[in-house]
Amino acid sequence: MRPNKSYIISGVSATTPDPVFARLGGWLFQRRTWIPHPLVVALILVPGQALSSWWAAAGTAVVLAGEWLRLEAVRHIGVISRTRSDRLGPLVDSGPFAWLRNPLYLGNMAIWVGFAFIARLPWLALVFLGLLFFEYHAIVRWEERLLASRIGPDYDAYAARVPRWIPKPPAPTSRLRTPGSGKAQGSGKAQGLGLKAQAFSWKETLFSERGTLIAIAAGYGLLWIKSAV
Repeated sequence: MRPNKSYIISGVSATTPDPVFARLGGWLFQRRTWIPHPLVVALILVPGQALSSWWAAAGTAVVLAGEWLRLEAVRHIGVISRTRSDRLGPLVDSGPFAWLRNPLYLGNMAIWVGFAFIARLPWLALVFLGLLFFEYHAIVRWEERLLASRIGPDYDAYAARVPRWIPKPPAPTSRLRTPGSGKAQGSGKAQGLGLKAQAFSWKETLFSERGTLIAIAAGYGLLWIKSAV
């Protein structure tokens, strides 16, 4: 069922038929957990170059920075970040979401680039960055249309002040909050989708992020085995 009102985001009406790029983003969103698997194969099978150990140190720093960004984002958005449906939670404008709209995807890109550095494959880092940016940008365009159609003016105002990819410090003004807002469950209708400011506990955050933390540990283990063989 199409929304009754037409909201404009980035110059595109949420009520117009989805363009091919946005439809591709919806397809990729459903499969985003499995799509990176070929990247893992590339990291393991492509021989590393004879580069200084500083590459590995720099890669570790990038991985840690990417995971820190993810942890901060998950601490503010919660387990809704794990969904592969179009269910929506509240519109979050706190933490990293006050600086950019897609900190989780940016953190993912940093982690993959960092692992390419650790594997001493800087050229592969550029390949990873290009592929992942294409994937996430398509997903983001699909998500933006969904959010604009369901949340409407609140999301339009948020997108107008917070950039999509390049972090920008928030303006020193108080954020708009919708009274009584809480985590939306079920279909994700606009009802109850206000701006959320209260962060989750670190215990809840680490539990929600456990899959990514395990994947990072496994990545280090696989690269250690690769270097030892």
